[in-house]
Amino acid sequence: MKKFILATLLCISVNGFAQLIQVGPQFSTNITSVITDDFSSKSSGTGVGFAGFARVNLALFYGQGEFGYAESKFSVSQTGIGETEYDLSGTDATLIAGFKIIPLGKLGNIRIFAGYNWKNYSSIKANNNLNFIALERNNSSFLGGVGVDVWRLTFDYRYLAGVTDLDPSARSVKTGVSNFSLGFKFL
Repeated sequence: MKKFILATLLCISVNGFAQLIQVGPQFSTNITSVITDDFSSKSSGTGVGFAGFARVNLALFYGQGEFGYAESKFSVSQTGIGETEYDLSGTDATLIAGFKIIPLGKLGNIRIFAGYNWKNYSSIKANNNLNFIALERNNSSFLGGVGVDVWRLTFDYRYLAGVTDLDPSARSVKTGVSNFSLGFKFL
């Protein structure tokens, strides 16, 4: 009888803990735009990413951390000089605080959130017919977005507004990223 009671209490504790902390993988695609007035034209590019996430739920509030890998692509051009295409990839870390605005019972919820994103570009490729253009390896962004949880799936849209000037010269180059992600909660 003691083993049965102990097993029942263990099952209840694990279920309560699973509601408090959730972990899982996350896959994303992004559209990176460059924010600059120093070039005559610019174009967006798409990239992909994957990460692991951990979420701590506290009633209607939650905090989430993510760590993974992401790619970003974009191009800029100067009239009469040429076009430069950038392909950036590397470590991606995000901290989010959010609020569950519409609970959907056991099915899930609809969320809004804000946070901070840091990228470290371990690979910077710039294609142009001129000389190599150096870029900063670290990029900080503030983000805001909305998400939906349905069963164990998470769907998020977030916009990352870059605050780091990536071009160390006198020009200003910042990123604006629209990110769509799909995650799966193991717990």
